[in-house]
Amino acid sequence: MSLLAKFQEMMVGLRAGRVTLPYPDQPAPAPAGFRGRPVFDAARCIGCAACANNCPAREILVVDVCQEIRILQYLGRRCTYCGRCADLCPEKAITMSREFETATDRIGDIGQRLELFMSTCQRCGRCFREPSALERLQMKGYRFDDLESERWIFRSQSYLPGAAQTQDVPIELD
Repeated sequence: MSLLAKFQEMMVGLRAGRVTLPYPDQPAPAPAGFRGRPVFDAARCIGCAACANNCPAREILVVDVCQEIRILQYLGRRCTYCGRCADLCPEKAITMSREFETATDRIGDIGQRLELFMSTCQRCGRCFREPSALERLQMKGYRFDDLESERWIFRSQSYLPGAAQTQDVPIELD
């Protein structure tokens, strides 16, 4: 009886045919609305840092080397491919790829680095949109993200180090 049951089970399995996808040989196309890793276009980027300021995983770092040069670095280690950076980019310099095979042995293969020359916009004459009053209170000066340690740092500096911030009034003590 058990031999007959095993034979019937084998026949059911053979009649079903193939139930898995031939993945490595013939990968299925990505479904509509699929978001892969972000791809940055340096020719279109104006360096506004909206992507870095709104990334929930803090995977986009910004460093202002000087007033004219800004570096944007995408790490990609903890990126959830949410697409927020692409949605907020005013120039559509960030697009979400259709790639889903992003596994690698070296984490540096995923990252991207843009070195931008910050000239004025040819359309409006400014590099950035006018910040609101709240944004002016939150951040002033240059961005100082730590590229060597690959960390996002919310620190700003609107004065020169070592220089007095205000001129104190001398007080004479009796």
